[in-house]
Amino acid sequence: MNRIMSGKGPWAILAVGLVALLLLAACAPSTTPPPGQNVVEIGALPVLTGGGGSADQPCFRAFQDYLRYYNEEESIPGVTVELVWRDSATDIQRFLSGYEMLADRGVPVIWSDLTIAYGGLETRLERDRIPLFAGGATATAVYPPGWIFDAWATEGESGAVALDYFMENWGEDRPPRLQLFVSETSFGREPAEEMTKYAESTGYEVLPLETSPLVVIDATTQLIRIQERGADLVYIQNIFTAGGPIMRDVERLGLEDKMQFGGTGMVMGGHIIRMAPVGAEGFLAPRGLPWIDETEIPGVKTLVDMEMEYHGEVYDSPEYQCGWFYAAAVCEALKRGMEEVGLENLDGAVVKRAFENMKDVDVAGMVKITYGPEDRRGVQRFAVYQVQGGKIVRVGDFVEAPILVP
Repeated sequence: MNRIMSGKGPWAILAVGLVALLLLAACAPSTTPPPGQNVVEIGALPVLTGGGGSADQPCFRAFQDYLRYYNEEESIPGVTVELVWRDSATDIQRFLSGYEMLADRGVPVIWSDLTIAYGGLETRLERDRIPLFAGGATATAVYPPGWIFDAWATEGESGAVALDYFMENWGEDRPPRLQLFVSETSFGREPAEEMTKYAESTGYEVLPLETSPLVVIDATTQLIRIQERGADLVYIQNIFTAGGPIMRDVERLGLEDKMQFGGTGMVMGGHIIRMAPVGAEGFLAPRGLPWIDETEIPGVKTLVDMEMEYHGEVYDSPEYQCGWFYAAAVCEALKRGMEEVGLENLDGAVVKRAFENMKDVDVAGMVKITYGPEDRRGVQRFAVYQVQGGKIVRVGDFVEAPILVP
């Protein structure tokens, strides 16, 4: 039996199931602890509806699955880790309302993927003494360092790894022309600023910026402009609800052989291969996690085995794997905090200190993260992966991402 999903089965009805879940349990803990079991809560503000919903739904499901696995393994003896959440709906006001609910509840840590909501959040987190574990924060959210901990180096810094790879393999005498094609959000524009400065300093000619919404219906106009400029590398800084349709239009216009396409690791996955099997061939992306078929890595094998047990198939795009990793990192901080002060004294300040003391900590058997009093970049090593023959394969070594902000 094929262990990788092909667009059918449980994952095909994920959105329907999550709608029902929203109606039934928007603020309730996700599991029921055994009688007499102590409980520690994680707050979550996932993006389940709105423009970013279909990208974050698998991530949220994986976060829940990891907590199920973590509790089944009795990873913290005598303690059950619970998830209390509210859908942020790709809306800043909904995010802030959900945040206030979680802060009033007294959760010691919150996880979220809604990058556009982090601006100005630092003062609230400091007021309430609650660390936020973020999936893909921008530089302004983590510099200067405070209560927001990014799962990764910034999107601009990981993008620089892909720029270096392309430059190392550039064979012409002239500078390569870089086209940044980004979302009309801070998740798109801030990394574009970082990558523009880095690219110019390393010998690229950077073309005028192209933008799109988080959900793309048609990218013909932008792609025609990009073609007319003679771009050599087109880097898509967005989520797959934009990346998939863009690559579909690349294929429709026959542009895949005229320039190199790539983008953030959150764009590369089975979804763009299915939407544009020809156009996506050769697509490049930096990844901080090994791919799901690298099962010789113990943590990857565990993820695949548990996903097969829980769902009967494996989601072949990055979102699920990220959610599993995010939950593992947050649980590690909680466990370290409880080892220091005990469950009864655990609070946000303790969890913040636990994050700051992580140095080359193995998370979920897949990747190492490092934080410090002045460092909020969790995963700092990335490798370039490429779509080859309809599969995602690693084509470069894992290397340190450059620091592009103070």
